[in-house]
Amino acid sequence: MSHDDFEIEPVNGLPERPPEGEEILWQGRPSTLALAREALNLNWIIGYFAVLTAWRFVTVVDLMPLGQAIGATVPLVLLGAVVCGLLLLTALIQARATVYTVTTSRVAMRIGAALTLTLNLPYRELGNAALDLRKNGTGTIALDTTGATKLSYLVIWPHARPWHLSKPQPALRCIPDAENVAQILANAAEARISTPQVTRTTPLDAVAAE
Repeated sequence: MSHDDFEIEPVNGLPERPPEGEEILWQGRPSTLALAREALNLNWIIGYFAVLTAWRFVTVVDLMPLGQAIGATVPLVLLGAVVCGLLLLTALIQARATVYTVTTSRVAMRIGAALTLTLNLPYRELGNAALDLRKNGTGTIALDTTGATKLSYLVIWPHARPWHLSKPQPALRCIPDAENVAQILANAAEARISTPQVTRTTPLDAVAAE
C-alpha cells in the first residue's frame, strides 16, 4: 500500500486551503542535481577526490607496477563515489520534501525532510527579491524579509541565501525556469502591494459621543 507523508495537506504544499480570493500562480521544487551542486558543494567534493586520487597515483606509480599503482587509487575512487552518492541522496530527499508556492498574496515554502514546516511570507513583509540565475535556466530567488520576521539560518537551510547568516533570507533554491518564476512573483507582489488596504475605523462623531 502506498503512503504519502503529506496526504493530510488539503492542498499540496499548503497546510490549509487558500482563503477566498487567493489564487495559486506557481508551484515547484528544487532541481535535485542543482541543489546538490550549489547547496551541498557536489562539484567541489568531486574535484577534491579527483585531486586526491591523482596525487595518490603519482606518488606510487614510480614505486610499483602500473597495475598495482592503479589498484592503490581504487579505494579513493570508491570512497569518493560513496560520498557523492550520499550527497545526491540528501539532495533528492530535500527536493522531494519541498514545495514552493507563489500565490496572489504570499510565498509559501513547505520545507524540511525530517522536521517539516511551512513558511508563509506575505508580500507586505518582503522588502526585496534577488535572482541568481544560472546558464541552464535554474536559479535561486532570495527573499529579503522585514525586521518583523525572525528566521533561523540552520532551521531553513538549505532553503536560504548562502552566507547571509546574521539576517537569513529564505530562498526558492535551485528551481527550474527561475527567470519566469521571478517574473510571476514580481508581478504578483506589485499587484498586491499596490492594492489599497481598507480598514474599519471608529467615526469621529462616535468617539466624541463617548
